[in-house]
Amino acid sequence: MVKPTSKITPSHQLTAHSATQKLLSADFSKSAPMKKQTRLHLDRPGAVGDTLIVEEEKNKPKPQSQTTVTKRPSLDLSPVLERHVVPADNSCLFTSVNYIMEGGVYDPGCAPEMRALIAEIVASNPTAYSEAVLGKTNEDYCSWIRRDDTWGGAIEVSILSKFYQCEICVVDTQTVRVDRFGEDAGYTKRVLLIYDGIHYDPLQKVVPNSDIPAQTVFSTTDDIILAQALELADEARRKRQYTDVNRFTLRCMVCQTGLVGQKEAREHAKETGHTNFGEV
Repeated sequence: MVKPTSKITPSHQLTAHSATQKLLSADFSKSAPMKKQTRLHLDRPGAVGDTLIVEEEKNKPKPQSQTTVTKRPSLDLSPVLERHVVPADNSCLFTSVNYIMEGGVYDPGCAPEMRALIAEIVASNPTAYSEAVLGKTNEDYCSWIRRDDTWGGAIEVSILSKFYQCEICVVDTQTVRVDRFGEDAGYTKRVLLIYDGIHYDPLQKVVPNSDIPAQTVFSTTDDIILAQALELADEARRKRQYTDVNRFTLRCMVCQTGLVGQKEAREHAKETGHTNFGEV
């Protein structure tokens, strides 16, 4: 842009007419050097057709080069909460919790160790983990949870919450609610899982298009993160990304009996001892 070199007297006025701005000079000394008018177009939002007229010395040397600065769009570094999908292999709960507690590191071989950990905790306290709590004897439960074809649920989440000294929040996509395990224990850490009726995934905060590590552990004073998790659950519900466990169709993989919902599956398991079910 050319800079004016002459002084502007107090009689100059800046006026605007028909989207045109002119800087008018009213009085100059007779001995002033010859000047020429330079017409510059203003580059600003909404200034369509605006023109600025300035006076400059005719003999002023022209600049040797001109540098054009192009503004690059700034990167959005705002973190967002997202679901990290883990395999649906009967061990999604254990894989998800391990992923969160390891700071976003996926370990496909962690499930047997976590199952064994839960079995050891349950076996060490048969009074707290009685048949009334487990739905089966303490010994049977310990054998059952070690198998790789069984699913984890509320009991296992509660045990893992105590083990990690961490509040585990499970966001349900069918009911759009949060079940907070360890809520009253005074823990300072909080982690989040999203649950669609049959599958768990971990939730994490990430900065899009960056190498910044994901955040998987939050403060229990951060209630904004709970609101964001509920927004994700509500979006999934609107897209019907959930399974109604009371109405979905199952088949016993042992005897091929057709079943509807968790209730029939539990009754069938109690009557036959069969616990391997597949969704139809």
